[in-house]
Amino acid sequence: MLKSLKALQKINRKFVVNLAILTLTVIVGCASLPTINADSRQGNANSPQGNVIFIHPDGTSASHWGAARMLYYGPDGRLNWDKMSNLAVYLGHMKNQLTGTSNAGAVTHATGVKVNADSYGLDEAGQPVVAASGQRKTIMEEAIAAGKATAIVNSGIIPEPGTGAFLAKSASRRNFDEITKQIVESGADVILGGGEAWYLPKGTAGRHITAEQAQRTDGLNLIELAKSKGYTVVYTRDELLKLPSNTKKVLGIFAAEDTYNDAPEEELKKQGLALYVTTAPTAAEMLQATLKVVSQNRNGFLIVLEEEGSDNFCNYNNAVGCIEAIKRADDAIGVAMNFIEKNSNTLLVTAADSDAGGLEVVGVRVQDFPIDKPVPEKTDNGAPLDGREGTATLPFVSAPDKQGSRFPFAVAWSGFNDNSGAIVSKAHGLNANLLNGTVDNTAIYRLMYRTLFGKEIPQQ
Repeated sequence: MLKSLKALQKINRKFVVNLAILTLTVIVGCASLPTINADSRQGNANSPQGNVIFIHPDGTSASHWGAARMLYYGPDGRLNWDKMSNLAVYLGHMKNQLTGTSNAGAVTHATGVKVNADSYGLDEAGQPVVAASGQRKTIMEEAIAAGKATAIVNSGIIPEPGTGAFLAKSASRRNFDEITKQIVESGADVILGGGEAWYLPKGTAGRHITAEQAQRTDGLNLIELAKSKGYTVVYTRDELLKLPSNTKKVLGIFAAEDTYNDAPEEELKKQGLALYVTTAPTAAEMLQATLKVVSQNRNGFLIVLEEEGSDNFCNYNNAVGCIEAIKRADDAIGVAMNFIEKNSNTLLVTAADSDAGGLEVVGVRVQDFPIDKPVPEKTDNGAPLDGREGTATLPFVSAPDKQGSRFPFAVAWSGFNDNSGAIVSKAHGLNANLLNGTVDNTAIYRLMYRTLFGKEIPQQ
């Protein structure tokens, strides 16, 4: 049985308010992007316009980023995420609940309007959501219509909503087959992710699946359809990195399902599974390859990338997997920042829609967490603790600080769900100065829209 079928049973766990509240040393400014004059709303030539890279490190709060910083760079070190120039506190409530869902959060990022928690691009009447621009199109669909290059990149299955909702609309996020078909037919230039099972009809074997594992019931072979539309299809990191420099359209299918194995540490160890599929490219490698394709378009481009492992591992309270996924998202941010150094007409913006698992770092003295002894199973108030290999294992050890000292720490969890929490959005490059203070989740769309099309979308 494919893991994605089992995963359907846990999708609706995103309804719990986070138990951990972060105090941010940020001056809270305006609640939305600054309003500009009417001329610029009509696309004034003075409005800075360029490319957009939106990276969605799903499920990450400031605490999640802190854990990755400590482990990989030390308490005095800095992530690429830390080095981004601008930030804002992110408010992620939905139309009908406080905590964001992956699908509705993505719809809001793609359209600039709040929707109900179960929406995957459709309103209450079953019609495509009217975006803040006034069109029944997402920002990526408008970009395609305008002749810009477009790409979605995901470490999960390709119908994952963080990217999928920019190109597809469905009555349910569970409709993996329908969503995958819409994505292939969308006209996007680059489509990279997992989920081969949803590209192939039952009875058809693929590179990553047996004939019995194929899931489509409509008889369609979406891989052959993609080839007929001019896509070059690749299945591994090596194939992706060896693409000719003049490649125009790419479909990458890197796993039967997700490119990661989301399960508790103990279960992965028992099955002998790695955190990630070893033949699949990382988020950074996928972004690097994507930039080579889309930057050929002189009309500009929009890339939406999601590292989904940072959400799914945390939902299983797998601390080592969660932190590894965050590092992978941060490496992708580094690729984007390096591109911006040479292409200043590009905006990088990041945001999660919720806080996965309510992760908090518990960092105490060495005598309290001896490096050679397992951490306690729980804190005094009953919160479960993870060491580097799961429950009751040796503590994580930070990278050195400025004095060369390393410190033990554990990860505490508030639950298995996605929660409202301390989400921070960041921006770098073109128009990054427009992200500041405290912003609603709808502001991400407006910032991207202004940068991509040179038009201001007023706060609704």
